[in-house]
Amino acid sequence: MPIEKRESIQTRKTRETDISIHLNLDGEGRHQIDTGVGFFDHMLTAFCVHGGFDLDVKVKGDLEVDCHHTVEDTGIVLGKAFAACLGDRGGIERYGSFFIPMDEALSFCSADISGRPFLVFDAPYHDERIGGYDCCMTEEFFRAFSMNAGVTLHLKSMYGKNDHHIAEALYKAAAHALRLAVKPTGGGTLSTKGVL
Repeated sequence: MPIEKRESIQTRKTRETDISIHLNLDGEGRHQIDTGVGFFDHMLTAFCVHGGFDLDVKVKGDLEVDCHHTVEDTGIVLGKAFAACLGDRGGIERYGSFFIPMDEALSFCSADISGRPFLVFDAPYHDERIGGYDCCMTEEFFRAFSMNAGVTLHLKSMYGKNDHHIAEALYKAAAHALRLAVKPTGGGTLSTKGVL
C-alpha cells in the first residue's frame, strides 16, 4: 500500500510579512529559499538538506525594521506546514534525537511529535548577530516552529566558540531529529493512550 503524500502549502500575510511555504516531508532536500536574510536562507537550506525535506520558502518582510518578524513568522508558517503534513501524527516514529558536530561546536536536539508544543532552548552566543541575522532569533524561530507544529523540542549547544557554527549545528541537529521522528512505521499511533 503506497504511503500517502505528506506535503502542504501554507501562506500568511500580515502588515509585517508575506510568506508562502511549500513543504514535502518525503523529499530529497530540494530547496528554493528567499527570505531576504542571507544567513537565515543558509540555515533553512541546511534544515531541508539534512532533514531530507523539499522546501520552497518565499518571504517579504519588514527588514527595514530588523529580521525579527521575518524569522519568527517563517517559523510560524513552517510549523503549520509541518503539522498539516502529519495529520493525526499516527504511523510515525514520533521521537528523534541527534548530535551534530561542526568544527569546535557541538549541538543536540531531541524531538517528540506529540501534539504538545514545548521548547527548551539552551544556546548562549558570543555576539549579537551573524550577518543580518540576530543570534537571538534562533530561539524565536524554533519556538514559533514548535508551537505551530505541535512538537516538543529540546535544543542545546553543548559547547562552541563560533556563533555561525553553533547556530548551524542547532538547525542541522533539529533537521536530523525531525527526520527520524517523522519516519513512517506503518503502524498505529505510538502512545499508550492510543491517540496523541
